[in-house]
Amino acid sequence: MEYKWTALLVVIISSLISMINMTIILISLPSIFNGIHINPLNSFQYLLWILMGYGLVTATLLLSFGRISDIYGRIKMFRLGFIIFTIASVFLYLTPSTGNSGALEIIIFRLIQAVGAALFLANSAAIIRDAFPPNEMGKALGINFASLGAAQFIGLVLGGILAVLNWRYVFLISVPFGLVGTIWSFKLKEISHKTSKTKIDVWGNLTFISGIILLLLGVTYGLVPYGSNPMGWNNPLVITTMIFGLLILTLFPFIEKRVESPMFNMDLFKNKMFTYANTANLLMSLARGGMMFMLILLLQGIWLPLHGYSYESTPFWAGIYMLPLVIGTIIMGPISGILSDKYGSRGIATIGMLISAAGFLMLAAIPYNFNYIEFGIILFLLGSGVGMFGSPNSSSVMNSVPPQDRGVASGMFFTLMNTSMIVSMALFFTILIFGLTQRFPDTMISALTSIGAIHLALIISNIPPAGALFSALLGSNPVNTMLSNLPASTVATIPQSTLNTITGTTWFPTTFANAFMPSLRTSFIIGTILCLIASFLSALRGEKFIHEYKVLKSDNKPNISQQESDQKIKSK
Repeated sequence: MEYKWTALLVVIISSLISMINMTIILISLPSIFNGIHINPLNSFQYLLWILMGYGLVTATLLLSFGRISDIYGRIKMFRLGFIIFTIASVFLYLTPSTGNSGALEIIIFRLIQAVGAALFLANSAAIIRDAFPPNEMGKALGINFASLGAAQFIGLVLGGILAVLNWRYVFLISVPFGLVGTIWSFKLKEISHKTSKTKIDVWGNLTFISGIILLLLGVTYGLVPYGSNPMGWNNPLVITTMIFGLLILTLFPFIEKRVESPMFNMDLFKNKMFTYANTANLLMSLARGGMMFMLILLLQGIWLPLHGYSYESTPFWAGIYMLPLVIGTIIMGPISGILSDKYGSRGIATIGMLISAAGFLMLAAIPYNFNYIEFGIILFLLGSGVGMFGSPNSSSVMNSVPPQDRGVASGMFFTLMNTSMIVSMALFFTILIFGLTQRFPDTMISALTSIGAIHLALIISNIPPAGALFSALLGSNPVNTMLSNLPASTVATIPQSTLNTITGTTWFPTTFANAFMPSLRTSFIIGTILCLIASFLSALRGEKFIHEYKVLKSDNKPNISQQESDQKIKSK
């Protein structure tokens, strides 16, 4: 097999295990918590860390790992990532404890797993760029982008199947991928020149890592209820960590301009292509990060129960019904990559963002009991827009930097993307909880009064809506969750006919929809605006800028000539 395809295959394996590991957890959470004998609704912080801890660690380490890889060799770091990820997956499968100890062990092993993922994510785009010539970059990254989309769906389906068999299999499935990736990674060769005679930028690394950790910890714990408030944004600890995190990150560029060997070359931002493509990527990730969360809640909490699906089955079927989103990404990723190789990335990426903006706007307009054909078309359109934007945009970023900076450029690209997705989750979740806190009690009182349960209305309406929200997300009946928080003597006074009504699959989804849909529309309108701004910045990226080098082939092994040249190619 020609070297470039070997390199792409190994990178695809890393993309598959990384994305499968993220989506498989979302579907398998109920089974995992049942397996370690813990109620996730009474252990919100464990739930939050299992969901978001993985992304927090990868966002924190990507840039530093990218620079270390440029210095010591990205193939070595890429292979180390596979090894760490595989070992952590084995430990997750073997999680020995139950209860709170079991939850803590899963969180710790997931964080270790994220360290491995950060090592190969920081180098994946750089390895592809090293192996492929500039006129094939879009195609190669498009294929990898399609594999990410496929992995989303594979993770959802595997999670639904494996969780039924044994919750431990959810983690064991990553092990064969990790072993194959580790073995195949020995076929990879260092192509780019390593950055020689360069010291580790201790101050830059400390500044960036501490700033990102403080900022994202603040964002994460802002979602945790504080006192009598449904969220923690007024928690002094949250406010303090976010302020200090932002202040430390503000110092980062000044430190980088003064240290002898900076971890990130700030001069890269003087390149219009690099700057605008990364900024557009950041805005797209802000729009897209919380989108999946909102769509899953719409399906699991409202639409699927209304159409006869039990709450226990909704996590699996939500993944199936979101398949058009994945198909759009899988189809358009490679196509847009090939077209961008020929015609340039600016126009294709810009159109992709405009299509995404149209998709968000249409999602904001749908009713809660929508026609699925229309919903599926919108999801396909949205996925196509993301696919059209993703591969040309990442191709333009990687083509715009010299070989010795590709690791750190790849790290910066994925750092911005992962950080934005975490912030997006927090933003959309905050909009949702704020809206539910304002509307849900009155909606519940009105709905319960309408079925003659006035005495129950004042009791249930005082229960925080977050419990109902996470019940739907975890595949549990939200009304049963709320009733479990009431004294048994109170529940015993409720007529059986009323219980049958409120615990059925139509009463709560309809009631919940009246409080949920305004927040969903607000979130998707924000997504529309972010995509429109991203499309504007994408159009401003200007000429295609490529750091070109000549590739000499000997015995099918690539090598780099000593002469490198920068080329500016006008977009056609």
